Amino acid sequence: MNVDLLIVGGGINGAGIARDAAGRGLSVMLVEKDDLASHTSSASSKLIHGGLRYLEQLDLRLVRESLAERARLLRSAPHLVEPLQFVMPLGPGSRPGWMLRAGLLLYDHLGERRTLPGSRRVRLDRQPLGDGVKKDIRRGFTYWDCKVQDSRLVVLNALDAAERGATVLTRTELVEAHRQGQYWIAKVGQRTVRARVLVNAAGPWVAELFERLAGVQRRRGVRLVKGSHILVPRLYEGGHAFILQNPDGRVVFAIPFEKECTLVGTTEVACEEPVADPKIGDDETAYLLDVIGRNFIRTIKRHDIIWSYSGIRALLDDGSTNPSGVTRDYVLELDDVGAPLLSVIGGKLTTYRRLAERALDRIARFFPGASGAWTERAFLPGGVIPRLDLQGYAHGLAESFLGLPPELLSRLANAYGTRTDRLLEGVRTIEDLGEHFGGGLHAREVDYLVANEWAQTAEDILFRRSKLGLHVDAETTDRLTRYLAR
Repeated sequence: MNVDLLIVGGGINGAGIARDAAGRGLSVMLVEKDDLASHTSSASSKLIHGGLRYLEQLDLRLVRESLAERARLLRSAPHLVEPLQFVMPLGPGSRPGWMLRAGLLLYDHLGERRTLPGSRRVRLDRQPLGDGVKKDIRRGFTYWDCKVQDSRLVVLNALDAAERGATVLTRTELVEAHRQGQYWIAKVGQRTVRARVLVNAAGPWVAELFERLAGVQRRRGVRLVKGSHILVPRLYEGGHAFILQNPDGRVVFAIPFEKECTLVGTTEVACEEPVADPKIGDDETAYLLDVIGRNFIRTIKRHDIIWSYSGIRALLDDGSTNPSGVTRDYVLELDDVGAPLLSVIGGKLTTYRRLAERALDRIARFFPGASGAWTERAFLPGGVIPRLDLQGYAHGLAESFLGLPPELLSRLANAYGTRTDRLLEGVRTIEDLGEHFGGGLHAREVDYLVANEWAQTAEDILFRRSKLGLHVDAETTDRLTRYLAR
């Protein structure tokens, strides 16, 4: 099989590059050894943000780019990306108030004020925003960023790529590849593929992949940093999040999650090598519980933790001795001695679209017949929602599908946007959705995910295509597994 681009890695960077390339008219194959977003891209803090703390590192370019991309994602995927208010308390370990106010004003200036409100001072002891925090924390600031369904963002980029002609192969590993003249000859699974350009978007395995490429020497150093999160019972009322400053200079987020929970993270721990299923360490758990104890009234113990997850990020090794200080910017390294190899190091969810656009621009000279950049104003699948009013769209679904529970329709609208109409085509009653596995998951949705979104296992569906796994029991997982096997 011949393709223009062979992309290795089904995380946000690989899926974003596949989408952009397919939209430019290139033939694309994306291979992922596991499921889409099965590693770092589904282990994030679930935020689309400008990176307020990057201002301390004077990385204004990254902040400006991130804020511009935040605005674009709000417009292109309103079913996945939602505005989120943040509260930054002033307490022990905080930066000086004047410094924070100056940083927030700069953050406002760099961002698009038409999209989200600006920052302001708040009295936490006099407003509901302070409910749940320790009584000695009286003042703070508030500003706005966004939350995102991270793994669904990856899947919808892959879906858009596939609908534009890309071949997306999950559970398919790059075995080895070598240059032959101006082409790469690669073995992927049981296939042999000839590609004009090879893209290494393997995330934590970006350095390891070089070992499978005959005659290639990596030039850039890579730092691996593990970040972990814990999910605990709700720490406070309200739909806002907290950004908590700590005595060691780091910040930790506390974010409303799945209605009755609070997501707390992340840690930053140096790693020696990538691990397929990283776990949170006891010291990381203790660190996050300590953050909770310093800031919130509710007492949380280890046995209260509902869920935890960890992800490993591959970052450019900039020589920083502190994992928190390593740059979150990305590097696109092009080796064009013979068949071109483009390696992606670093990056973050927020800037994936711009990264992909720059990646295609870097290799544009090898494809003179391709069209130009196009994703800046394009929507992701399901994102063409009238007036960007997701709640209004969900109300419309409730009027159209009177036989279905409104809470189910609201969840589907948040996951699939206007693609919900396709999923529910021909449905009139709850019985039309087929077998109910629990938690509002029916056979109709499972069939849709298998047919359209590369889902193969219960974990794919319950934890990456949704977070229903947090709300169902083992019997649901077993029934779903048996159904998928059939």
